Amino acid sequence: MKSADQSILIVDDNPTNLKVLSEAITSEGFQVSVALDGESALEQMAYHQPALVLLDVMMPGIDGFETCRRMQANPIFQDIPVVFMTALSETEHKVKGLAVGAVDYITKPFQHEEVLARVKVHLRLRHLSQQLEVQNEVLKQFNETLEEKVEQRTAELQQAQIQLIQQEKLSSLGQMVAGVAHEINNPVNFIYGNVVPAQQYVEDLLSLVNLYRSQYPEPNSVIQSALEDLDFDFIAVDLPKLLNSMQVGADRIHDIVRSLRNFSRLDEAERKCVDLHEGIENTLMILSHRLKVQTTQPEIKLLREYGEIPKVVCFPGQLNQVVMNLLANAIDELESKRIAQPEIRIQTELAGADSVRIRIIDNGAGIPETIQQKIFNPFFTTKEVGKGTGLGLSISHQIVVGKHGGNLYCRSSLGQGTEFGIEIPIHQPESDSERLLSCGMRDSAA
Repeated sequence: MKSADQSILIVDDNPTNLKVLSEAITSEGFQVSVALDGESALEQMAYHQPALVLLDVMMPGIDGFETCRRMQANPIFQDIPVVFMTALSETEHKVKGLAVGAVDYITKPFQHEEVLARVKVHLRLRHLSQQLEVQNEVLKQFNETLEEKVEQRTAELQQAQIQLIQQEKLSSLGQMVAGVAHEINNPVNFIYGNVVPAQQYVEDLLSLVNLYRSQYPEPNSVIQSALEDLDFDFIAVDLPKLLNSMQVGADRIHDIVRSLRNFSRLDEAERKCVDLHEGIENTLMILSHRLKVQTTQPEIKLLREYGEIPKVVCFPGQLNQVVMNLLANAIDELESKRIAQPEIRIQTELAGADSVRIRIIDNGAGIPETIQQKIFNPFFTTKEVGKGTGLGLSISHQIVVGKHGGNLYCRSSLGQGTEFGIEIPIHQPESDSERLLSCGMRDSAA
């Protein structure tokens, strides 16, 4: 990379943090500039654009989120990658940071090695993007006889960039989901495993008290007064109900954690024989909060129309990501167009003797035909700046078509909603060493 590509702007209101981080990054050969707040950072970028910005969230004046929004709103700064640094570790803050345009999110306290590793990754991605733009300009200068080679080379470079971004984002999402599930799992298991014996202990204690009352129906005045103050009869009725509610809540959290772990499937990089309905339900569990009534949006009605389909050999984690992208896009469409009675239908069916189909259908405003022709193109998006990368459908197409040898299609009419269909083979092409992983061989062996 050229020296200009090595310039890093660190924005943090803590001078100690600036000093320590600046020394660590400078020692790796990077050029470092610093700012104590968002306003100063924007002023610096106006006359010297960095290759990457390490941005604190909690600062005086405008915070990191607002600083990032202003960068995204300025065409000059839009392509500068922003990595947030903050002690705010909740998932909602991470999602908010990515939503306003950041490319990564580092939680304090952090290791210098981690910061340097992520800086190098995102500088590399930016360098590839700039290299792609330069090469595109060079290729445009070739004469018409070289147009076919130009298109081929551009497609190869673009696909390489998409795969890098896809791997980074899928890895980050999977690690975040798995991390959340892991952190919740231990306390939930503690509660989940102790509610039942707690119910039994309470029942035993209440039975003992009732036995005392039956044997000594007229207690002394001190005990009688205590019983009246406690309202024992109410407690005896309400406490089992309270514990039962706790059991229901623990069951619900346990199901959510299981869905999160199944959705991330970090341990399943190879093909697996899976139930597609289970993967869809895990995804719906994660998106359930977006289907409920919102301040400006009625509840989205969800219709499941599952057919009888066999288990499928696929890459389950990546296929879950496709379903997540399509459902999230449908929800975004219904919310943005303020549909009065929003509805999403999910259908599964056989698509011939050797393939299955998942159909996701909404009753939104529909997609114009001119846009339908572009929706699978990399970086094409109709969303506002900062709300969409234009990679979701492109990556989904690559996963379904390139990875699974299937088909991903869109059918839409204005005013009549949109349907996205996923068609994948039931069995993937496999070598002799992988043959025992197929659904048929596994089922027969069982």
